[in-house]
Amino acid sequence: MVQITFKQNPVTLPGNEVKVGDQAPDFTALSNSLEPKSLEDFKGKVLLVSVVPSLDTGVCSDQTKRFSDEAASLGQDVEVLTVSCDLPFAQKRWTEINGVDSITTLSDHRDLSFGEAYGLTMQELRLLARSIFVVDKDGKVAYVEYVSEGTDHPDYDKALEAVKKLTN
Repeated sequence: MVQITFKQNPVTLPGNEVKVGDQAPDFTALSNSLEPKSLEDFKGKVLLVSVVPSLDTGVCSDQTKRFSDEAASLGQDVEVLTVSCDLPFAQKRWTEINGVDSITTLSDHRDLSFGEAYGLTMQELRLLARSIFVVDKDGKVAYVEYVSEGTDHPDYDKALEAVKKLTN
């Protein structure tokens, strides 16, 4: 089980830790148009999955903008996803206000399917823990970062390097 803190307080992350080499767990989350999306919808793509507690906070907003800015340079074989427990309407509003249109935002608010499958649901807060996953075209996990303090930034460069290794 992964151990993290949020605002320096320990939080409980029930579920299994996803590790490099694992088959990426399937999930169902909602698109901004309320359509269920699963891992199958992104089959054949390299996935950069950026997980944030809430888009309406500073670090989460910065993280999502950073990966959105990088998305175009990653190529057509890469899909960048941001997953949070924000409502789909809030995600859509955030992407429109911030001019973010090169990534896909998915809401895990309804079932916590993604959070449970990836061991990310902060039980005390009903939010997802900040993390990054890179999944290859065959659905194998190639990179994982569970950010140890939920208010810190992830290692953007390492995540992007992992994606580039899979696309070169």
